[in-house]
Amino acid sequence: MVSATSSDPVDHAAAGLVGSAPAAVPSSVRHSVKILVVGGFGVGKTTLIGSVSEIAPLRTEEPMTTASVGVDDLERLENKTATTVAMDFGRITLSDQLVLYLFGTPGQQRFWPLWQGLATGALGALVLVDTRRLAASFSAIDQLEQHHPDLPLAVAVNQFPDSPTVDHDQLRQALDLQPGTPLTDCDARQRGSAAGSLISLVDHIYRPVPTAPSPR
Repeated sequence: MVSATSSDPVDHAAAGLVGSAPAAVPSSVRHSVKILVVGGFGVGKTTLIGSVSEIAPLRTEEPMTTASVGVDDLERLENKTATTVAMDFGRITLSDQLVLYLFGTPGQQRFWPLWQGLATGALGALVLVDTRRLAASFSAIDQLEQHHPDLPLAVAVNQFPDSPTVDHDQLRQALDLQPGTPLTDCDARQRGSAAGSLISLVDHIYRPVPTAPSPR
């Protein structure tokens, strides 16, 4: 997998993603980027990958059983009947030269050892956040910062119908985000909206915000 460089073009018009892309990667593509999609249990990772993927997404969902009672927090997730147990996989072409391969991670902490393998070769991570269940997002970000501190990340707030409105400055403070970390709102069900959050991450990977020099 070839890493993209700062000179690679990012087609912001791709946020619309009008029409269906072919199953094969266009011959003009010169760069591919592996992206993780992470977040707490039930935050919408499988939905996001399914909505943007131009190929039939690979899913490893299994029905939830009574064994999860008392283990998985189903607050605000009363209608959830299946859960990812390994990974989700999809692909999205952002421009005629750039394609993203998306790897969605399981949300429950008992599956987090899988993150280590999925993160190999990744150039960035999109963290999905549900403001109805904000505490579940803290652990996901902590996991990334602890085990993959050099991996650039962006945060996308998945807007559910009953999501409370949270000021971005307050959300940055609550999540203890580094200055310059992209923070966007999205609807994981809508292809263009979800793609916009991925584009913000790609921009961050290509053109990271310079850090302030350490005082001497």
